Amino acid sequence: MSLMEFSQLLDYKNSPWLIIALAGIAGLIISTILISAIKVTALKKDWPAVRVIRKNLTGILHFFIPMVLITVVLKTYVSFDKTYEWFFGISKVLTIALTTWLMTRIVIIIEQILIEQLDFNSPDNNYARRMFTKIKFVKRIIIILIVTFGLSILLLSFNSVRQYGVGILTSAGIFSVIIGFAAQKSLANLMAGIQIAFTQPIKIDDVVIVEGEWGRIEEINLTYVVVNIWDLRRIVLPITYFIETPFQNWTRNDSALIGSAFFHLNYHTPVDKLREKLKQILDETPLWNGKSWALQVTDTQGQFMVLRALMSARNSSETFDLRCIVREKMIEFISKEYPQALPSTRIEEQEKPFKLPDPGA
Repeated sequence: MSLMEFSQLLDYKNSPWLIIALAGIAGLIISTILISAIKVTALKKDWPAVRVIRKNLTGILHFFIPMVLITVVLKTYVSFDKTYEWFFGISKVLTIALTTWLMTRIVIIIEQILIEQLDFNSPDNNYARRMFTKIKFVKRIIIILIVTFGLSILLLSFNSVRQYGVGILTSAGIFSVIIGFAAQKSLANLMAGIQIAFTQPIKIDDVVIVEGEWGRIEEINLTYVVVNIWDLRRIVLPITYFIETPFQNWTRNDSALIGSAFFHLNYHTPVDKLREKLKQILDETPLWNGKSWALQVTDTQGQFMVLRALMSARNSSETFDLRCIVREKMIEFISKEYPQALPSTRIEEQEKPFKLPDPGA
């Protein structure tokens, strides 16, 4: 085949579908080469970022690159011949949709790369949980903006739809007030979510007391928060709850906590011996972080006194377990070594005074 015959075969007026098919094939070849390079690099190099890209990006590249080349070719044909304008419109819609999909996947890749750099296994993982909360919330906001921007470009790409858009924008002044009143609750939740993401009164995995229940922050979404209660129930609260309602956050700035255990014992209790035993119990358990401890008489009530044992641990879960261990071992020690220290009720019987007989009886 001569060069002239080949050029006639590729003439856009005689064989447009062949050029479009060649553009699609070229796109498939380029995407296959690029995906193969990513896979080989991910297998041979210890690069976490490349592994994340392979996991999240390789699928969409099979469609994105061929569609971009096909759209470019169709754009060239439409500039000479309006016959293919309908097909160019379809390819443009698909390209915009794939681009939006690609941008969301890129945001997810960046999110996963940043999260992999956080250390959640350290005893004090407060910084990691703080950054995790920010990354998750910012990702959701960016994805919403990307999807909104993609839809806007899609609508503005067609003249007929653009006219409807201009009409909607013209009447937006009237409807914006109505929509504002109707959606004020949702907008308040959204603004509260943005405030929480950056001021962070709560973070993912924070230990909180809400509605009288102990639990952990499991999800922070744009408009609501899910709290995982200790017995595996979930409390779903509007995000404004954590802006408008007082609540307890046990891990706001530091994961370490001081736990307490109370003992009601009678006044014969040898407090010094119990204090020595408490120190021994704490030294023998890895749950104690070694920072603080104490055993004090904090109150006296009628026939018994109140002893409070304090002990510190690395996080709330270990604090709870440490409190239980201290209670068990201290009660066992008191029952075995000083049973007289256990609370009891004393009844003292007094002798009746001698009374002379009544002479008139």
